[in-house]
Amino acid sequence: MELRTLRYFVAVAEELHFGRAATRLHMSQPPLSRAIKQLEADVGSLLFVRSPTGVTLTAVGSVLLDEARALLDHADRVRVRVSAAAGVATITIGILGDGTDPGVARMAAAHRRSRPGIDIRIRETDLTDPTCGLRAGMVDVALTRAPFDETALTVRELRTDPVGVVLRADDPLARRDGLRLAELSDRPWFQFPQGTDPSWQSYWNGGRPREGPVVRAVQECLQAVLWNGTVGLAPLGHDLPAQLAVVPLIDMPPSRVVAVWNEGDTNPLIRSFIDIATTAYRQ
Repeated sequence: MELRTLRYFVAVAEELHFGRAATRLHMSQPPLSRAIKQLEADVGSLLFVRSPTGVTLTAVGSVLLDEARALLDHADRVRVRVSAAAGVATITIGILGDGTDPGVARMAAAHRRSRPGIDIRIRETDLTDPTCGLRAGMVDVALTRAPFDETALTVRELRTDPVGVVLRADDPLARRDGLRLAELSDRPWFQFPQGTDPSWQSYWNGGRPREGPVVRAVQECLQAVLWNGTVGLAPLGHDLPAQLAVVPLIDMPPSRVVAVWNEGDTNPLIRSFIDIATTAYRQ
């Protein structure tokens, strides 16, 4: 049994639904279903009873859930202890690829000064995964933006940013000092691929269903604005090409910059990182 497969199993067991588990893990449902079927073949018994509305654990599945949680927790502790014994402390940080953020640069500098012996590994993700690989076990902690499904996660707010609408510089609305969401209702809005966290999608669509082109990254959003006049939202203060302008949205809730890690993770490197991040983002 691979640890990643066990993480998949735990997600399905906790969600009791393959679709929700796939969203939580930021993966499509077919490979998740295949992984669980292979795990059942390895175990030699069904782990779930399937139904049109979801799944329930079998007796074997309940036993494996307890053991899988214990094994994954032990694996995390082994990783920390082995790294410490080897004299190399490593932490993997997931960062949302949403453009330059001066807070990240300040935090990196502060971390180098206070924790010079720690090996920092960075994993940048596109806009379709607001937890930056955290649920799939790819990172230890994520620097990202809320909102998203916070189940089994611990979230620390670092900063809030006002949000504006990105428009072509020659758009008549680009000359306004401020806009309301209702004034953009007749425009196409960018969409994220199917399976993206619904809270995340709803926020960047101004809280209501929209239609428009599907994008995955910041540059794709900007190109959609340039080519098609698509509405794109962005935190104020980000650098934009000269052909684009950003107008503050009066009735849009601010974007929350957050650090997030798995609930119950006692890795001391995460706690140290969170403390440094909190101080750096207050400067």
